[in-house]
Order: sequence, then structure tokens, then C-alpha cells
Amino acid sequence: MSLNQSTERGLLIVVSGPSGVGKGTVLSELFSRDKNLSYSISATTRGMRPGEVDHVNYHFLSREEFSGMISRGEMLEYAQYGDNFYGTPAAAVEQMRSSGRDVVLEIEVKGAMQVKERVSDAIHIMILPPSYGELEARLRGRGTECEADIEKRLGAAKAEITAADRYDYVIINDTVAEATARLETILSAERMRAQNKRKLIEEVLNHAVSVHS
Repeated sequence: MSLNQSTERGLLIVVSGPSGVGKGTVLSELFSRDKNLSYSISATTRGMRPGEVDHVNYHFLSREEFSGMISRGEMLEYAQYGDNFYGTPAAAVEQMRSSGRDVVLEIEVKGAMQVKERVSDAIHIMILPPSYGELEARLRGRGTECEADIEKRLGAAKAEITAADRYDYVIINDTVAEATARLETILSAERMRAQNKRKLIEEVLNHAVSVHS
């Protein structure tokens, strides 16, 4: 008998980190190696930009639709930036997890803490730079922002770094390869947790019963 592990419930992986730490680069590398991962598509009330596709880049909603989802408890987390709302629809995440897919949410600390309150088995991972000085060098090295914006991001980074002890894991992104390897190690261990293997355990027991009956 071959035991089927594909029916296991997928993980919910929440990833945060200061702007400029390289979260996107590390996650892109992780996704290229791990084909069981899916990104959660966020919902937003902002207008669609040229080249964007509804339900691919974002779920584009009206303010009324978004507010209705909040009032019905259908958002795992949400926040307002400027005049627009952004959030994570709970139903889509649940659907992917139920199908066995591991879902990644790349969100800031405030949203991550909302997920922590709502989803008891979510895995929270904070990606940090080797040092605050290195983060500043990376932000300045991008050459895409004015001094005021850089200072604003550095100020926000201090608050995010301070919140790292509220996460389950902290990864230092000294190099993309090493940070990705650490992420893979975490996910491998989490997938082997007994609480995530209930269906497999039941299959083993059922097989034992069938053999001895």
C-alpha cells in the first residue's frame, strides 16, 4: 500500500521583514525550488493599473465590497494605506490549504499580528538584515528613493525589528542562498510536525488494521 501524503492540510506561512531586507528575492528563490507553495493574492480598493489583471495581481474590490468582507469576518488581515485598503481574503487561503497547498503571506507586522490572533497554526517568520547598518546601505544602494523616504523606511524598520520576538522564527538574510536554505529547513521541519500529519497517522493505523484483520 502506498500512503498518500498529498491530502495533508497545507501550511500558512507568514513572512515579514523591513523594507530593503530582500524578502521578495529570498521568496522568489524559495518558490523556484518548492513547487508546493502558493502566494496569497491580496485584495485592494485601489484602482487597477495598466498591465494588471484582476484576481492575478490583486482582487480589485470596491470600498463597499471590502467593507462588507471586513464586517463579515472574511478578511484574515487588512490595513489602510493612504486612501486605499489592502487585505487577505480568508476563503481563498482556506481553499488552498484544504487542497494541500502551502500558502505564503508576505505582509507587514501589523497584518501578521492580526493573522496570529485568527489562525492558531500559522507559522510566522521574520527576515532581518545582518545589521541595521547593512539595511541602510541596501536601501541607499537601490538609488530609487529620496533621503526623506529612506529615513522614513529606516524608522519603520526599527519598529519591525523590535517586533521580531513575536515571530516563531527569525532568519538573517546575509546571502540569498543561505537565507533560502534556512527557510527550506524551517518548512521541512514544520511539515513533519505530528499535528500536521494527522491524516497520514490515520492512514498508517488504518493500514495496520487492514493487515491484521
